[in-house]
Amino acid sequence: MAGDSETHLNGREENGHTIRQPFLIGVSGGTASGKSSVCEKIMEMLGQNKIDHHQRQVVILSQDSFYKELTPEQKAKAVKGQFNFDHPDAFDSELIMNTLRDILQGKTLHIPVYDFVTHSRKDEFLTVYPADVVLFEGILMFYSQEIRDLFQMKLFVDTDPDTRLSRRVLRDISERGRELEQVLTQYITFVKPAFEEFCLPTKKYADVIIPRGADNLVAINLIVQHIQDILNGGFTKRQNGSVNGHGTPRQRRTSESSRPH
Repeated sequence: MAGDSETHLNGREENGHTIRQPFLIGVSGGTASGKSSVCEKIMEMLGQNKIDHHQRQVVILSQDSFYKELTPEQKAKAVKGQFNFDHPDAFDSELIMNTLRDILQGKTLHIPVYDFVTHSRKDEFLTVYPADVVLFEGILMFYSQEIRDLFQMKLFVDTDPDTRLSRRVLRDISERGRELEQVLTQYITFVKPAFEEFCLPTKKYADVIIPRGADNLVAINLIVQHIQDILNGGFTKRQNGSVNGHGTPRQRRTSESSRPH
């Protein structure tokens, strides 16, 4: 696995208190490869999905939350399936970068919520509280070197193209109200070429490649154990005394919630 878990969760001093920097894990892979499922399986196996959001030690973020606001002309194309959402320019990389910096500073964040039906950001936000391990998944998480270099561990979910296409068809029709012809046209015109040009070449940056996604329990078990080692190693000494085993979530520091810019 990547790195030495004992050296992670490094702390910095602020107002006499130790603020631990979270361990950032990037998760990439093609469309419908199972990135979200892998992250959710990791959360489940760590028991984090049953913990209150305020107290979770591990959280998940998605690159899908960081699509740029579309102009009226772009939105008209998107409705017809003629806008390329798989191109690097479709994402707000500056906002992603600022969000990652805020995460490293232990801030509470307000993450945009993207509506795939209307192709726009909703008025609501997802509040993400400071955590010790952050899983950030998306098709192009490793494309930008500036963003890629912030991840201490990089995972690539490698799934058969036919499986990914079938999943995407079912998802876009059932969840996003698309027509079959539109989904297939968009896949052939934008999704497949973008995967081959922008996503697949970043596979070489991965520390761990996960074939078959969430079905690969052997690989996920190894990753979960590594994360558990990080959590345990990071919690041996605390501001409120020492703990044994898994421990309780670290002390949160108060910070103002504001939309990242």
